[in-house]
Amino acid sequence: MEIRKQVWLQILGVMMVLAPVLAGAVYAFVRYQDAEGFLDQTEPRYARLLGLESQSQQLDQAVAHTSALVSQYAYPDSLDATQAGNDAQRRIRDLFAKAGVDVISSQVGQAKAENQFDRIPITVNFEGDMAAFQSALVTFAGDSKPVILVDGFLLRTPPVLKADMTPRLSGQLDLVVLRAHS
Repeated sequence: MEIRKQVWLQILGVMMVLAPVLAGAVYAFVRYQDAEGFLDQTEPRYARLLGLESQSQQLDQAVAHTSALVSQYAYPDSLDATQAGNDAQRRIRDLFAKAGVDVISSQVGQAKAENQFDRIPITVNFEGDMAAFQSALVTFAGDSKPVILVDGFLLRTPPVLKADMTPRLSGQLDLVVLRAHS
């Protein structure tokens, strides 16, 4: 009986020595699995970052090109919407005056946020002959930077036209200019 007791004590002693080793091995295995999972998740992200880093010069050029295009089509974010609207209103009045169209009234509306831009509506009531009106519209499409967009229009002609009379149009243009957001 005593031999059995000694055997059991030796087995218990070996188990007490092996238990921490086994627990350490299980802990190391679990940590290894966690590290493998982390690497599997991180590797695609790291590869994308390396790809972006290798393309950084092209990305910088694309950003510069995009900024140049935005500056051609929209007012910068350094101007507030009121300043941008007032500048556009002045430019529109000047374009109409150069084309020979009389501006009866013009009004800058409330800016509306849309994606990365503010849309600033401008309503212009005008009067002039058809050739002058066409000239003004061509000027809008030409060298006007930032761009003035035509959102809608209403044209009215005199009810009675005489053969020797040049018809004068009157109407309303609904225009829009854009202002970039920061």
